[in-house]
Amino acid sequence: MVHEGGGGISAGGPVLQAGRTLQQLTEPQAGGSRGERTLVGPRMSQKVAVGVVFVAAMFMSILDATIVNVALPTIGRDFGVSATAVDGISIAFLVSLAICIPASGWLGDKYGGKRVLLTAIALFTGASALCGVASSLPELVLFRILQGGAGGMLAPVGMAMLYRVFPPDERIRAAAILTVPTTFAPALGPVLGGLFVTELSWRWVFYVNVPIGAAAFTFGAVFLRQQPQVGAGRFDLIGFLLSGFGLGLLMYGVSEGPDLGWHDPQVLASIAAGAVLLAGMVFVELRSAAPIVDLRLLGNRLFRAGNGVMVLTSVAFLGTLYAISLYYQDGRGLSALGAGLSTFPEAFGVMAGAQLASRVLYPRLGPRRHITIGLTGTAISIGLLALIGPQTSLWWARLLMLTLGLSMAQVFVPVQAASFATITPAATGRASTMFNAVRQLGGAVGVALLTTVIVLIGPVHQVGGHEVANLTAYRAAFLAAAAICVCAIACSLSIHDADAASTIPARRGRRGRRGRPEDEAEPAVAA
Repeated sequence: MVHEGGGGISAGGPVLQAGRTLQQLTEPQAGGSRGERTLVGPRMSQKVAVGVVFVAAMFMSILDATIVNVALPTIGRDFGVSATAVDGISIAFLVSLAICIPASGWLGDKYGGKRVLLTAIALFTGASALCGVASSLPELVLFRILQGGAGGMLAPVGMAMLYRVFPPDERIRAAAILTVPTTFAPALGPVLGGLFVTELSWRWVFYVNVPIGAAAFTFGAVFLRQQPQVGAGRFDLIGFLLSGFGLGLLMYGVSEGPDLGWHDPQVLASIAAGAVLLAGMVFVELRSAAPIVDLRLLGNRLFRAGNGVMVLTSVAFLGTLYAISLYYQDGRGLSALGAGLSTFPEAFGVMAGAQLASRVLYPRLGPRRHITIGLTGTAISIGLLALIGPQTSLWWARLLMLTLGLSMAQVFVPVQAASFATITPAATGRASTMFNAVRQLGGAVGVALLTTVIVLIGPVHQVGGHEVANLTAYRAAFLAAAAICVCAIACSLSIHDADAASTIPARRGRRGRRGRPEDEAEPAVAA
């Protein structure tokens, strides 16, 4: 229990006491430096303020990555370009995002989270508006590059701010917040994209970001407080160039591989160049006193295990969302909107599962068993999709999407709560950069891998002289994703609950002075 001016403040919120005026409760008091304040006027609990801005920013960024894919064929027809050329709209965004991620942690530490996050939101929102008014494909690709660069800063900076304002024993609440945009937005994107393309115009897949971004920026400008800046050191230019362009080239090659073919010289060259640059980055960063990508953080066994689970589940989960959309449209003949609506039960599963995870399971099970159960449920849900036949009711697939969402919440919530438990506040920005780079790369690999499986087996075959959908290709893709989930269990079983004890609410009473949440959270306070 932290005391503020004689009034009690619990971990869950302020407790009004007799003799305290409402104005006194909203003013900073001695000992009340954890930022846990209720709000009158422009003063607000930083947990609420950071949570609202970050969820809005992440939702906008992740929604954009999925909503645009639905509109690509229509954009190609409007601009009179081929399907291969229009793919550059998505590739430009992903590559630009990948290049900018490594620098985001340093920028947040150097200039403060509020400044960098609001700048990124403003750039992303402005670029979205420009994408909506683009008059040619080159213009649209250029604006997507700007949009991707801003998007690359949103997740790492926002996550670092969130974990600095939430003490370890409340990280499970923060993780439940994070799960909303990271799993809800990918399911909503195809629905909104299909609706906009069908009823309005493809330009609305970009315009939809403008009101969200404007509201997030205004709210953040009023209520966010600048957190104390962490000693960022000198900018590691060599590390940034190696990591940014290495990751960008790798993302390009992985994204283009399924379309151009893995033997295409352009794909092979970009993957090889990306791998060489990333290998050089490892060599340089391990010898740097102030690396922009702090690979030494992987020496922390809890953080290493969390990243392992995150990359493998991102491969399986995001790959499955992409493959199930193809299955609905190409395999079962649904429209883009119908496919999106049939995928959407996953979002309801996540919303319910996040509450179950944060309020019930994590405090009772701890991260090791909790994550393992979630991965098992995810693998079973994806694996059962492989059993659906051409005459099977689609309601079974929709039910499995619901169980997939429930299970994924039991992975993402505990992973995000536990992974940063033993990371110091000063290293949180760099850790967030690595965590989000791994997540982005996992998503790109997942889409590429499952698409490649479908292409290799063949999405269509001849039956009675007619070309029909080959559901075996989709079944193989789902089985591949389920197998990757099973591999992730090896990472979850390497987690030691004792390492994450500070994040498990049920164990707070067992810790001594050393593990008290107020001792650990003090450096992350916003003044």
